[in-house]
Parts: sequence; C-alpha cells; structure tokens
Amino acid sequence: MLFQSVAVLSLVGLAQAHVFAWHKAMWCKNGPSGSNDQNTNTMVNPLYQKTKSDWWFHHYDGCDKFPPADGDFLDLPAGGSFTVEMAVNRAFTTLSYDGKQVSDWPNGGQYTSLGNGKDCVTEPNIHAKSQADAAGTAFAISYVSDLSKVTTENLAVFSVRYNTPYKRVVSFDVPAQLPACPAAGCICAWGWVPNNCGQPNMYQGAYRCRVTNAKGTKAVAPAKAPVWCEGNSGACTQGAKQMVFWQQVDGNNVAVSGTQADGQAKSPGYNQKMGFKDGAQNDIFVN
Repeated sequence: MLFQSVAVLSLVGLAQAHVFAWHKAMWCKNGPSGSNDQNTNTMVNPLYQKTKSDWWFHHYDGCDKFPPADGDFLDLPAGGSFTVEMAVNRAFTTLSYDGKQVSDWPNGGQYTSLGNGKDCVTEPNIHAKSQADAAGTAFAISYVSDLSKVTTENLAVFSVRYNTPYKRVVSFDVPAQLPACPAAGCICAWGWVPNNCGQPNMYQGAYRCRVTNAKGTKAVAPAKAPVWCEGNSGACTQGAKQMVFWQQVDGNNVAVSGTQADGQAKSPGYNQKMGFKDGAQNDIFVN
C-alpha cells in the first residue's frame, strides 16, 4: 500500500472531509486537545449557521485558544510569494509523520486530475466539479498582534488564488508595498467559500504572520465589505476588502439571492464574482 497501515487505520472515516490551509504558524495546528495531534482535522470543519462569537476564528471548538509556538511565523515576502499546504487533515501535510503521507493532493491520494466538470468532487471534498470550478481562497492581514483585537474592518484581504482548493501545495502572492508588521507580528487569516456542490458554508482560520523585506510606507486601508458584481466590474467594492462572511446566524457581510452566470445559486467566493483579482491585491493601501 502507498501509506503506512497505522496511519491509514487512524484516518478511517475521513471521507467527505473538507480542506484547510496548513502551516506551522497557524492557530490549532495540533488540534484543540492541548496535545500534539498529528492526525487532527478540526480546522477543516466548515462554519455554518453559527453566531459570530462562535464562528469567528473557530471559537466554538476552542481553536482560537491554541496559538502557534513562539517564534513560528508565516513569512510574507513583500513582492514575493509564500506557500501553504491545503489538506483535509494535518496527517496529509509535511507537518505530520515526517511527510510520509503526502501526495500532490489534499487527501494523500493518487490522481491524474480531480473532476470531470459535470459531477461534484466529494473525495477530497473541494466543493467543485473540476479545478476550473474551484471557488478560490484568500489570505487577509490585520496589523495587530493579538487575535482578540482583530476586527472585520482591520482584516483586509491581501492575496487571492483562483481555482483553489485543488492541489495540496499552493502559493500566494504578496503586494510589493505591504508594510512591516508590529514587532510581535501581525495576525493573518485564510478563508474559503465553496462554489456550491454541497452546504453553502465558509472556512476561516488564523496565523501569526510577518512581512519580510518590507519597504512599503502606506498603511492598509480599513476594509470594506465586498459586494456581488459578476459581469459588472464597475459595481465591485474598490480598494481594501473584507473577507466574505455569510450563511451565519449573525456577523454576515454578504447577502445574495438568485442564480449566477453558470446557472447555479449565487455563491460569493474569492474570485471575480466578488471583485477579487487573482494574486496580490495591490489596491488595498490608504491613498
């Protein structure tokens, strides 16, 4: 078999598992048990119909109480890129089992591709029919060092990668003018809103991050809520945008109804439908 049998046995039951962007500097890397759980998948759990006090940075399962180890940062090279691993479980990343469970794919499997463009891919559950249909994911940054000080308005999306999640290793581009963080670092967040193919939920998690090689002098502007603007770029929110928060009991900043261009129910993801460009978001700074 491809994987060690002990790991395979421990991962039984992960069918339909969702995806999260894993990095050593994330909150809840070890799970919420307080031990080093190399087989944790708590952060892949979707957020749906929860109060903001519960869904905000996974408070409901205690993940916001487990910061990364001291000295662990997600480094954001200004004008460069950084890499994360999108997987259904920490076990399928290089953060566990010395990387022996990894493949090119989020669940450690072996495929030539995922999806035929017609049927929803359910294993791994990328909520899409193919790579072209994958909704896109995003990283946002807040220039505070304390997770409790992050707000909707001071957390601005700075990088988007279209057609993710799909493969395990994904790189995100950093704006060249992103300014330096406080000495203790910034708080970053990753988010994903699926493009249909199942429950209309969302995903969010935190990281301790810092900007390296920073030369920018302009601050990131207060973030405004993105709006639906498919087919009408003039209607998109301009400048710094908030992450997409929807389908919760409260704290939503997006409301949509009707169908999108492909005939499916509108799904406000990190793509052109909500005014997000692929790559670094270079329009987020104070004029």
